[in-house]
Formats: sequence, C-alpha cells, structure tokens
Amino acid sequence: MTLKSGSLELKMKVATKPEHGWAFYMPLLYFGFFWLQPIFDHTSRKQWLLTALGTVIFLALYLGVLWVERKPWQLAGLAALIVVGTFYAPYNSGASCFFIFAAAVLPYIVETEVSVLGLIAVIVAVAGLETWLLHLSGWFAFYAAGLSVVVGGTNIYFAQRTRMYYRLKKANEEIEHLAKVAERERIARDLHDVLGHTLSVIILKSELAGKLIDRDPQQAKLEMADVEKTSREALAEVRTTIRGYRGYSLETELKQARATLETAGVKVKSESAEVALTPVQESVVALVVREAVTNVVRHAGARNCLLRLTPVNGTCRFEIRDDGRGGGATEGNGLRGMRERIEALGGTLQRETNSGTRLTIEFPIAPRSRNENG
Repeated sequence: MTLKSGSLELKMKVATKPEHGWAFYMPLLYFGFFWLQPIFDHTSRKQWLLTALGTVIFLALYLGVLWVERKPWQLAGLAALIVVGTFYAPYNSGASCFFIFAAAVLPYIVETEVSVLGLIAVIVAVAGLETWLLHLSGWFAFYAAGLSVVVGGTNIYFAQRTRMYYRLKKANEEIEHLAKVAERERIARDLHDVLGHTLSVIILKSELAGKLIDRDPQQAKLEMADVEKTSREALAEVRTTIRGYRGYSLETELKQARATLETAGVKVKSESAEVALTPVQESVVALVVREAVTNVVRHAGARNCLLRLTPVNGTCRFEIRDDGRGGGATEGNGLRGMRERIEALGGTLQRETNSGTRLTIEFPIAPRSRNENG
C-alpha cells in the first residue's frame, strides 16, 4: 500500500479560509485500503459492520479536523484518529490508514517543523509499540510507522509552501488595497487643489462682472469670457488629474497667483529666485502656491500679500505672507494636503497666524529617488 504525499497538499486554513477542490477529496480514495482485508478474508457480517463503523468515524474525524477552526480541537481529532486506528489494528491491518492520514494532516495544523517531527515520532512510537505488544504483522508496522514518516515528513514542505502562498496572497491584497487608498487620496488632494483654486477664480470674476455690468458692459463681457475659459480649463485639469498625468509649472502658477490676488483686490509683491527643482518638486511647490493663494482669497481678507521663493543652504524655501485676519489652529483638507506633499519631499511646512498668516515650506533641493518616482 502506498500513499502519494503530494496529493495530500490540503488547502487548510492558514491565513484565510481555504478553497476546497478535487485535490481536497482525492486523498480519501486511499482509505479504500481499510476495506481490502474484509474483502479478501470474506469476513463475517459483524466485521463488515465494524469496518463500516470505522469508515464513518474516520470520515467524521478527518473532515472535522480539516474544517474546524480551533487548533486544540484539530489536534484532539488527530489523536482520536490514532486511538481508533489502534483499536482496529488487531482486526484489520488496513487500520494503518488512520496513522498515515494523521501524520499527513499534522504539518498543516502545527507550524513549526520541530513540533511536527516530534508528534510524528509519537505516532510512529504508538504504531511500533502496538505491533510489538500485540504481535501484529510487520507489514502493519511498515505502513503505520514507515509511511507516516515519509508522508508526514514530505508534507512539512507542502504545508510550509501552502502557508507561504497564503501569506504572499494576503500581502498582495494588502498592497493592492493600500495602492487603491493612496490613489484615492492623491485624486482627492489634486481635485481639491484644482477645483478649490479654480472655483475661487470663477467666483471672483463673476462678482466682478456683476459689478461692472451696468457701468462697463464691455469689461463685464470680458470677465465672463474669462469665466468660461477658466471653467473649460478646470474641466480639462480634472480629467488629467484623474488620469494622473498632470504636471504643474511653477512659473505659470506664480503668474496666475498674482493675477488671482489682484483680481481680488490684493496688492501683490513677488520675489522669485532661480531654484533648480525636479519636475516633481516643481509640481508640489506649484500646488502649494495654488492652495495658499486660494486660502488668502477666500479667508484672509488681506490687502497685501508677499510671495517669496528662494534657495537657502541647499534647500528650497517658499513663503507666502498676508496682512489679513489670520486663521484658526485647525488644519483643513487643503493645508493637510500641502503638508503631506511637502513631507513626501522630506521637507517641512510651518504656519503662523499671529499677525495675518505666514506659510513657509522648506525641503531639500537635491533630488531623491522617491521624488523621481512621484
């Protein structure tokens, strides 16, 4: 009698509930050896009933061990298999199946190799001791002890491989989930930056057009044309933001910031030095400029605003300062998004609201690999 250990690679519960297929049920065919002796020896009806009862007990224990979720109950089920096999051994040499199946399933329940080998040694000892005490056939010892060692030892490899598969599967699922969360957060930040600024510009120009419509209809018409143009640009930006292909020009953003502030009636002073930035760094600073200017227009009520971009000791520093009413200590989504972007560059963001509002960001100019990856 032989038992192919590879086919006993049972997909037991390691980290998630296993998916059972035909490979799960195929090893049960080997239990047919338990019926060989009654068939060849033409045993009595009583022996047939005992064999049928043993089969029912085996199936209940075997399937119970595989499906139960608590390890103590699983080990108890395997111990019960050995006990039942010990009871049937004097009447049926095929009872070695109980020992072999217990050894085959054991590696899928106990994770450490040393513990598995120790428990297999116990199974071998029980089979050997029973053979010696009851003077059973040497074939029973060969199957119950020898094949238990071979099948159980081989299945240690298959069990560890199965555990590794489920761990990798779980890790991949977590990575995929985190990637989706990160992408959703990126889209949320970008949409906030794009729409927050653009809608503020549209509101400002709409209000200005409403004031000019009576005394200067032509200028009001131009402002409304700008509203239409800005709206179309916003739609295009939303589409590119969702696709993740959007790049931001710092020079263009600074010009737009000046125009937006002047439209809102804020006097602007801009100081910009030449700073060597990577495309990712430039996009981040541009988005910070956009969000910061949007906050000034919406909340500050300022009359003057300073924009300053300078290199300082190997770092890039951008400062935006207004003489408005200041703000509370609570960070909104926009400020939180700015902080996350700057920290991703290895930099810092500071906000002071004592006299007006002063926002300062600083990060290393030297390019980093993670910055290149975006």
